[in-house]
Amino acid sequence: MPHPERTRNQKILLKQLGNKFKTIREKKNMSLEDVAKAIQKDRQSIHRLEKGETNPTFLYLTEVCNALEVDFSEIIKGIKAEKSS
Repeated sequence: MPHPERTRNQKILLKQLGNKFKTIREKKNMSLEDVAKAIQKDRQSIHRLEKGETNPTFLYLTEVCNALEVDFSEIIKGIKAEKSS
């Protein structure tokens, strides 16, 4: 369930992060189950990450990056919050 106290920008950032993971996973023809099994987590955990419904820890992100064989820097490249007006 989405965190009710998150700001609009925080939600956008988490969604962007999740979309990056999903895009890379799909390009590598991996299922949610494949990634989950590789890091010994459940499928729903990966699904929540990809939907931007969770604020993952750094260690969790590195585990997923390792499972996808992608550098952490590639994941965060281009992710940025909207500028405040």
